[in-house]
Amino acid sequence: MKVLEVKTALKDYPIYIDHSYDELVSAFEKSGLKPSKLCIITDTNVEKYYLETIESMLSEKYDVCHYVFEAGENSKHLGTISDFYNFFVEEKLDRKSVVVALGGGVVGDMAGFAASTYMRGISFVQVPTTLLAQVDSSVGGKTGVDFNGNKNMIGAFYQPDFVFINSETLKTLPYREVAAGIAEAIKYGYIIDNDFLEYCIENKESIKSLDNNALIEVIYKCCEAKAYVVSKDEKELGLRAILNFGHTFGHSVETLNNFKLLHGECVAIGMVAALYYSMECGNTTKEDIEDIEKLLEFFELPTRCDNNVDEVYNQMFYDKKTSSGKIKIVALKKIGEAFIDSSNDVANIKKAIEYIAK
Repeated sequence: MKVLEVKTALKDYPIYIDHSYDELVSAFEKSGLKPSKLCIITDTNVEKYYLETIESMLSEKYDVCHYVFEAGENSKHLGTISDFYNFFVEEKLDRKSVVVALGGGVVGDMAGFAASTYMRGISFVQVPTTLLAQVDSSVGGKTGVDFNGNKNMIGAFYQPDFVFINSETLKTLPYREVAAGIAEAIKYGYIIDNDFLEYCIENKESIKSLDNNALIEVIYKCCEAKAYVVSKDEKELGLRAILNFGHTFGHSVETLNNFKLLHGECVAIGMVAALYYSMECGNTTKEDIEDIEKLLEFFELPTRCDNNVDEVYNQMFYDKKTSSGKIKIVALKKIGEAFIDSSNDVANIKKAIEYIAK
C-alpha cells in the first residue's frame, strides 16, 4: 500500500492507495475518528459491486447505515442533498457521525457537501471507485452540486479525514468511465509534470489494459501532484486554478450536451481547445496539438464537439473563474507549465472553440 499526505492550512490527511479494501478498517482506526455512526452514501451503480462488502466490513467495528441514490449527474442537485439530510435525521446522525462517500465524482461531491453543511459540518471520508475520482475529485476538498444547469455552482471547500483508493475497482467499470479518468490524469502531465506525461505516453498500452502496477503509478503521481497544489492553495485563490486546465471549455461543452458526455470526455475536448488557445498566444505548437489528439484518441476519448461556437463561448461566462465579465483560461507557457490567462482575448478564445467545434 502506498500512502501520501495532503497538507492544508486547516487539516492534514492521508491518501491510501492499495489494490484491495483489506486495510480500510485499519485506516479508520489510524484516523483517530471515533464515530457514533457511519453513513455510507453511494449510488445505484456502485451499490451492486461494493456496498455489501464495505458495509459488512465496517459493521464488524462500527454502527453503519447506508443511503443509495440514482446514479448520474442528473441527481447532482439540492433536491438529492435534501434527501440526504432527511435520512441523516431519521438515522439520528450527530456531530460525531461520519459520512463515507463510496463512489465516483458525483457521489464524492454530494456526500462531501452534505457532510460540510449537516450540523455545520461532520466528518467524512472519500472511498472513490472511478479513476476520475481517484486521480482528481476525491482529493482537495471540493464539494458541491449543480444548479440551474450550471456545473458545481453551489458548494464548499471541505477536506475529508482520509481518502482510501482501491485500484481494483476500476476493473468493474465500463472502459468509457476509465478513459474519462485517464483524461484527468493526462491533464497533470500538461500542467505540472512533463515527466509524468512521458510516462503516460510510454506506458499507454499498460494503462489502457488496466495493468495494476501502471494504474497505481498513475493514481499515485496524480494524487502527489494534486496534493502539492492543494497544499499551496487550498481554496483556489491562485495556483490551484491550473487544475482546471481544459475545464473552462470542457464545462461549457458538458452543460450544452446536457451531461450526456462524461466529465472526463469534456475535459479531453477542452484540453485540445486550451492547447489551441495556447498556440494562438504563441506558446505551444501545432505539433503539440497533434500529439495530445493522438494520445486522447488512443484512449478512445473525443477531441471534438458538435456545438455552436457562440453557444460554447456564451456558456463559458458561467465558469467560476470568470470575473467582472472576463473569461479566464488555463493556458500553457509550455508543456508541463500552466498559467492563468486573464487577457480575455475573445478572438483567440473563439478560434479555439472553432477548432474543436467541427
